Amino acid sequence: MTDKTRRRDLMRPVQLLGIAFIAAAFAGFVTAMAMGAWQAIPGEDVARAWAVAGIVAGIAFIAVLLILSLLLLAIDPADVEKPIDRPVLLRDQPEADETDGEKPASDA
Repeated sequence: MTDKTRRRDLMRPVQLLGIAFIAAAFAGFVTAMAMGAWQAIPGEDVARAWAVAGIVAGIAFIAVLLILSLLLLAIDPADVEKPIDRPVLLRDQPEADETDGEKPASDA
């Protein structure tokens, strides 16, 4: 076994699918609730509500799976374990001189 962090170790495929499934179930449930799937309405309206909820759940599943996968590709596994001691969004700055930015005195 090596001590290197692999990309697969950041998030296992089962975790990725689980998160996408939970998001899809939530989106489908909210859609079914909003369209009145549990109300006393005609049967074809209930069927339409469940059909739309299934479509929304499928779209949410694919979208969450794709977005999380692409976000995981943006992470370098070697950088996960390195400590960060500077602001993340700032560019790398060269080391300051030993004078701490003070201008040298001129002879004139």
